[in-house]
Amino acid sequence: MATFKTRLSRISKTNGKIILANDYDLSVKNLPAKTIRNIKDLYPFLCGIKLNFHLLLPLSGKEILKINKTAHQYGLQTIADIKLNDIGNTNQVTLEHLWNLGFDAVIVNPIMGLDSLKNLVKSAHKHEKGVIALCHMSAPEAKLSYDMEVKIGEKQQLYQLFLSWALTAKVDGIVVGATFPKIIEHCSKKAGKNLCIFSPGVGTQGGNADEVISSGTDYLIVGRTILNSKNSVSTAKELYLQSIGK
Repeated sequence: MATFKTRLSRISKTNGKIILANDYDLSVKNLPAKTIRNIKDLYPFLCGIKLNFHLLLPLSGKEILKINKTAHQYGLQTIADIKLNDIGNTNQVTLEHLWNLGFDAVIVNPIMGLDSLKNLVKSAHKHEKGVIALCHMSAPEAKLSYDMEVKIGEKQQLYQLFLSWALTAKVDGIVVGATFPKIIEHCSKKAGKNLCIFSPGVGTQGGNADEVISSGTDYLIVGRTILNSKNSVSTAKELYLQSIGK
């Protein structure tokens, strides 16, 4: 079986580089059916789908497994967005549950420390699963924490330390918000082809798809811009065309 990074790259060659953030608020009913409908309607313009606590909390394991199986039937990779950050034992148990639910990758918070991150990556890769680590988030207030100056060996900003740890731990990718294109460019230059950059925040949060792709983003994570569109298929297609440079 190919690695998560390889599987995602393969599907992106035909379907573009958009990952749907299927994050619905409490007003939305019939979450499993709506999510499966999104997969069936939008899959030609997606390479993956990301599920976070918006679905992981209200849905049963059986429902989540069905969503992941459906995504796989349409060639998509699935990502559990839980910003995992805990002691080794808890991380391991969490990974086992996520893999049993059919996920291909998990988003983690590297604040757990480099050694814990290394162990988590090693465990995931044994199962051909992926690990995506936070580096800099898309929300405006993210600057308050991710831009903080830290001193571990040398003075640097926290996101720079997280990037260094991501490279050392050999994660599959990092999250850098589309609202910070200069940081995307910095991370892209430092990382080269050693990891992929995943950028949320296009559209609703103010990120520009063309700008972040030219800055070095590999995959765009898009939620409300597609979900709240009057024509989600048309919006997804438009973003797909931007992601492939057309």
